[in-house]
Amino acid sequence: MNNDTKLSVVGLGYVGLPLAVAFSKNIDVIGYDISKEKIELYKSGIDPTNEIGNEGVRNSKVFFTNDETKLKDCNFHIVAVPTPTTNDKTPDLRPVIGASEVVGRNLSKGSIVVYESTVYPGVTEEICVPILERESGLKCGQDFKVGYSPERINPGDKVHRLENIVKIVSGMDDETLDIVAKVYELVIEAGVYRAENIKVAEAAKLIENCQRDVMISFVNELAMIFNNMNIDTKAVIDAAGSKWNFIKMNPGLVGGHCIGVDPYYLIHRAKEIGIESQVISASRRINDGMAKYVVENTIKSLIKANKKVNGAKVALLGVTFKEDCPDTRNTKVVDIINEVKEYGIKVSCLCPGPVKTSFQNKAGIKKSESAKKYLMTAEDVARIGYANYKKGKTIIVPGINNKVLVIVNKLIPRALSRKVVLKSNKY
Repeated sequence: MNNDTKLSVVGLGYVGLPLAVAFSKNIDVIGYDISKEKIELYKSGIDPTNEIGNEGVRNSKVFFTNDETKLKDCNFHIVAVPTPTTNDKTPDLRPVIGASEVVGRNLSKGSIVVYESTVYPGVTEEICVPILERESGLKCGQDFKVGYSPERINPGDKVHRLENIVKIVSGMDDETLDIVAKVYELVIEAGVYRAENIKVAEAAKLIENCQRDVMISFVNELAMIFNNMNIDTKAVIDAAGSKWNFIKMNPGLVGGHCIGVDPYYLIHRAKEIGIESQVISASRRINDGMAKYVVENTIKSLIKANKKVNGAKVALLGVTFKEDCPDTRNTKVVDIINEVKEYGIKVSCLCPGPVKTSFQNKAGIKKSESAKKYLMTAEDVARIGYANYKKGKTIIVPGINNKVLVIVNKLIPRALSRKVVLKSNKY
């Protein structure tokens, strides 16, 4: 690494955006994403992830673009695209394959490519490297090098941030490892952990989330057992937690793009080498079945209360996969909605729009004084929401201003509506 290092981040979501912004404080950074709409938001100073905040995006020195040819100017590339699963719960590597093709087409000699996307051991070297070689016409190890550094960002967490979480780094050889480590040390205050090799780093990321999945499945199974015994699960956990070495976990839905997905990557790879996962697979079955279990118990409660199930009204508060995070990817709340609909239950969804709370300040949103006076209070939203829920409305949009915005957004192009919002808020 030297002063001529120019870095690109490919994929600007919950992982890529914080990386790009952090690195831009020290070196030149190109932030690339295939989504033109997302790039326009960032250029307008809007952070839909809420990880950096609008002010952080506006004040960053990142060159945001969806023009892949701009990557030719970079000699250090970080790939941070999502790695979901298919409908049959097998790894969907299309995003990382597509990103590798983009980087490969624009790869210059002497460059280093580091993958942050969660993958099973072997993907970087056995799948991504051949793509980079094919698209670039260059030879790995001779013309360019690769590394792997698994992301550890926890969306919505304002305490454990990119800079204060130890970063695992790895490289295809000692020279690459040293360069990768020095680059990440520019932004990681907590320091880096140098993994033995790329496969070790890939595996380390997987078992982090597999461990949490297994532990949550344990308390979820306990909740099922204690519920049938009329014992308060929380009370049991609190009592057991009085011992110094008891690890307290709470039952709940396991969704999102990491814990609910990553175990399937290890299960898949294990099957490829002839090993049938027992513990990890069982944990996935338990956690994936919790939405159904919650709904079944809700139905039982309705029956016990002499309430009619078919046509019953249910309000769901919170749709994202976790608190303080706008991400709805793989949220298990959707599973609950689908399950209750099977019983003829009506579900109400509250769409409050901007609300007068402390959220705007925390997210770095600065509204004009004229915009602020149109914000509804949380009390007004709750009152209107409950009244319309009682009426059985499916979609509840409180307040005349929010209703007008919904209508306008349907009638005019999104680019134009975004400009109107920006102007009204005086960003």
